[in-house]
Amino acid sequence: MSLQTRPLHPTLACEITGLALWERPEPTTVAALRDLWARYGVLAFRRQALSEAEVAAFSAWFGPLERIIRTDWASPAVPEIGVISNLRDGQSRPIGGLGDGEIQWHSDQSYMQHPATGAVLYALELPPEGGRTSWVDLRAAYAALPDELKHAIEGRRGVFDYTKRLVGYQECDRTISEEARRKTPPVSHPLVHTHPVTGVKALYLDSTTTVGIEGMDAAAGLALLDRIYEAAIQPAHIYKHSWQVGDLLLWDNGFTMHRREPFDPAARRLMKRSTIILEPERHIVPLGAPASLPKAA
Repeated sequence: MSLQTRPLHPTLACEITGLALWERPEPTTVAALRDLWARYGVLAFRRQALSEAEVAAFSAWFGPLERIIRTDWASPAVPEIGVISNLRDGQSRPIGGLGDGEIQWHSDQSYMQHPATGAVLYALELPPEGGRTSWVDLRAAYAALPDELKHAIEGRRGVFDYTKRLVGYQECDRTISEEARRKTPPVSHPLVHTHPVTGVKALYLDSTTTVGIEGMDAAAGLALLDRIYEAAIQPAHIYKHSWQVGDLLLWDNGFTMHRREPFDPAARRLMKRSTIILEPERHIVPLGAPASLPKAA
């Protein structure tokens, strides 16, 4: 396999060409991709034709796969693969989750004490318009923060709660099992991390799950978070991806957030995704702790 690259964004995204992801790679190929992934938070591979098993096998180049908390979204054939779709089966039941509509800026698994921060999304069916996915570089966002805001969050831990994200889901996605609820109590994570390979600092944020900051009352913590989000979500820090069938994107949730734009709910959309447990020696992997929800002043 001959690996070639084409940057899609100055710091955040890079297209990889010359690879057929269904083929077994050479160790040097995986090593080169790992090095690129430390530099770019998003790697894009176009014109791939992959089965669920092949998506899982590619994802496992980078680490063990985690079975998602939402077992109702898991593939019945390959449980490490999640189905992201608005399609329904013959009994009119959703075949997956997060079917349509807009999704706000978030980082996958931020609500977990030990989040698996690697992610893959593979496009099989797409609406004719809309549904772009955007990523924001939280390294560039941290670097651009005013010193006053850097000082305000230094050493601070955000409180992340999955129930906040559930409220934002469509009604059919809001119900979770008791096991999933038990596995997702409120947790705290540092708001700033240092990448173990590059030494660059990055924010760790998720607008869909952060409910406050430890050591601050609810209102003060949310006010500070609002200022951080406003400073972080700047056009220069964002890469927007217009999907094509056969696209596979690999990204690192440790220093990015992402969101999806809305599209016509009557249009068909079918994506397959996986979640990768990454090595903390090579990636930002937040080490969470149990947390209590912030209280009013």
